[in-house]
Amino acid sequence: MKKILILLVAGFVYLQAQSLRIEPKEFLKNTTKYTLLDTRSKDDFEKGHIKGALNFPISLTYEHQKDNGKLSSPAKMSSIIRELGLTIKTPIIIYDNGVFFDAARLFWSLEVYGFTNVKMLNAGYSQWQEKGYEVELKTHKPTPSQYIATINQKRLATKFTTQLATKNPNQLIIDARGEPAYMGKQSTAKRFGHIPSAQNIPATHNITGSTELSKLKPLNELKKLYAGIDKSKKIVIYCAVGRISSTNYFALRELGYDVANYDASWKEWGNDFSLPIVKPRK
Repeated sequence: MKKILILLVAGFVYLQAQSLRIEPKEFLKNTTKYTLLDTRSKDDFEKGHIKGALNFPISLTYEHQKDNGKLSSPAKMSSIIRELGLTIKTPIIIYDNGVFFDAARLFWSLEVYGFTNVKMLNAGYSQWQEKGYEVELKTHKPTPSQYIATINQKRLATKFTTQLATKNPNQLIIDARGEPAYMGKQSTAKRFGHIPSAQNIPATHNITGSTELSKLKPLNELKKLYAGIDKSKKIVIYCAVGRISSTNYFALRELGYDVANYDASWKEWGNDFSLPIVKPRK
């Protein structure tokens, strides 16, 4: 496992690249070392899951999923995390159906809530099944933990902090939506366009394939994708509801960037007429 290195250069802290993913074969060498979390729905989980996995449906990370993507409250998250028997030092591996958006959202959510030993499985449930690895129907009941919620503000962007980022030369904003949304041709909000100063790096560019048999791109390919992003600057990521942007968040965390995900994202910003936007070209 690669260790994280911290370098201090000209007053800036640089975090070096580290692997935050784990391949199925590596995981299978020592399954008892980790707590495995399945982000799929309860119904899908009960139809079959990777042996030993616990169910953390991704819907539970949203406070009001229909309205926006805001992260669940400390009280709600504490209850879920305690019931799953997790502590902030628990070695955790996350997987989803294989598209990586939900696994990345839970990865980010747990980092916001103070977890320090979280990885993503570089395969979803569909790929796991295709490889013929062991699955089960059994539901496990862990011993509840005494977890107390703490928020890592460095990992969570808000409407206010994103407003500040648009005017701060030491911060960069990345729009993880597809190009049509970025260019104002599509929108999940009343307004069309993007947040001022935002660059467009779609979330799909972080993975290979677009089906449930996708994989995360290798670190060397991610480095090329983000080669133009200044590592000395704080990065704010957003999408429609803070879901697919979590994939960019994960990639940038692996590459050693200082990054935060804006949970309510365009669903909040685009519906707030007091906030500036870059309007689409006519």
